[in-house]
Amino acid sequence: MDNHSNNYTDNNFNLYQAYSYTLLLQLETNSFSYAVVHQNRLLVSAQNCDLDELAHPKQLSELLTATYKKVTIGMPATALTLVPGSLFDEEHVAEFARFLDVKENEKVFAQTLDDQNMIVYKTNTKLVAAVEKFNLQNTVYTARGWVKAIEKSSPPDNNLYLEIGKSTVQFLYFPSGKLRFYNTFEFRDQDELAYFTTFVAEELKLKPQQTTLVLSGDVSPGDSNMLRLANFYPKIEINSLKILELPGQIPSHKILALAALSLCGSSEAL
Repeated sequence: MDNHSNNYTDNNFNLYQAYSYTLLLQLETNSFSYAVVHQNRLLVSAQNCDLDELAHPKQLSELLTATYKKVTIGMPATALTLVPGSLFDEEHVAEFARFLDVKENEKVFAQTLDDQNMIVYKTNTKLVAAVEKFNLQNTVYTARGWVKAIEKSSPPDNNLYLEIGKSTVQFLYFPSGKLRFYNTFEFRDQDELAYFTTFVAEELKLKPQQTTLVLSGDVSPGDSNMLRLANFYPKIEINSLKILELPGQIPSHKILALAALSLCGSSEAL
């Protein structure tokens, strides 16, 4: 557990008051991040925690077993498809899932992504087992809060949003205030990140000179990923959205997707 990053604990944090707090959990394939929030204020957070600590808590036992007012769990996908809400029928989830080539060790979820789209996705049963004790009705797709936060910010038509993880990148494009594109890709280095960014931009017919990349997640000004992207896209910004009241030592873009889970309700369909 010594590889946590962006650790923070507010001096006023008290687990005896957990009944008034919200617990946010954001899962990745082999790790998870968490935050405890009260009245839009961050009380506790840590990122890149060992997934086994979630399934079999030791150091975090008291924090993860407390009784919270609300729990929201962001689940990742090994594959996904978007379905317009007007066409979605819960009885046909199995038919949509056929496009995902579901394996025996995967479970399918169908949930709301935004006001107009449902997302049908699959995730590893190992992750599902790790959070079942929190009630699977408290799960949402991992990017749902991030999508909602971007939508509420009235995004310009020329902005392409990237949420960069340790080995995954999510892309979001919101022209005219409506979701037109969302997808996620695995990448190994800055070259692959640049490749997928160019691929997405070309698919959307976005010209590099007229496109602004807005970055959040595991990125810092001047790091290798940002420098590589700058070779192709002259306009790059760090996402300045601030969802929660944060201490000065935590950059808001670093925990944007995690913090944005606080904007989500429970899932509607499983």
